Amino acid sequence: YRDDDDINDVASMAGVNLNEESARIMATNSDLVGTQTQSCKDEPFLAAIPLHKRILEMAKKLGITDVPAEVVTFISHATQNRLRTVIEKVTVITQHRMESYKDDEWYEQATDVRSQLKFFEQLERLEKQRKDEQEREILLKAAKSRSRQEDPEQARLKQKAKEMQQQELAQMRQRDANLTALAAIGPRKKRKLDSPGLLTVGGEGLGMSAGSQAGLGTPSSRQYARQKITRVNLRDFIFYMEQERETSHSLLLYRALLK
Repeated sequence: YRDDDDINDVASMAGVNLNEESARIMATNSDLVGTQTQSCKDEPFLAAIPLHKRILEMAKKLGITDVPAEVVTFISHATQNRLRTVIEKVTVITQHRMESYKDDEWYEQATDVRSQLKFFEQLERLEKQRKDEQEREILLKAAKSRSRQEDPEQARLKQKAKEMQQQELAQMRQRDANLTALAAIGPRKKRKLDSPGLLTVGGEGLGMSAGSQAGLGTPSSRQYARQKITRVNLRDFIFYMEQERETSHSLLLYRALLK
């Protein structure tokens, strides 16, 4: 019956050598042979003792007297997961807010609110300056008037004109003193930290001139990329809470809008 066994051997009919395949599998996973895999230590995100005490205080109001440690661990991990989700979403919102489309060829600037605000501020400044000039002329006229019978309003205007002249004189003296001090100090010298050939090593600055660089034959100092910092403000959190269904009508959002 040997011929029947050969016919029923499917691996031999397909041309597969089981010994070779077993040797190849062992060679491929040779680095895994003898290794031991174990799970990581379950470390809670929040402090277990204060969290357990807080949970017990809340559970006693509902008639629960015993809270196992597994519940504390589960709430701690849920808090960590929730906090991670909030930070990720708020970070995306902040990055979208910080994006600039000035250099993008697919966007065209339609309005410039900053320029409009500067224009209105300039108008307000000019209007205030015009009113100050008018008030100054009125005070000077009141100070120059020599009427014998002066009413209390005229006396008040003269006193105010006198105070204005004293204030202008004090400002002129302060300006002259500042200019004299700047002239005595002289031009500001460039600090060593601002020199282009400075190399910072371990928090200490080591100056290196162009000649010494050429003599050593070393390339220019390596330019390290500045780490981009994402700063989240209260407006980003308010926008996040407005978009979330759980916090869109919450008391926390109302308190944040009042700040």
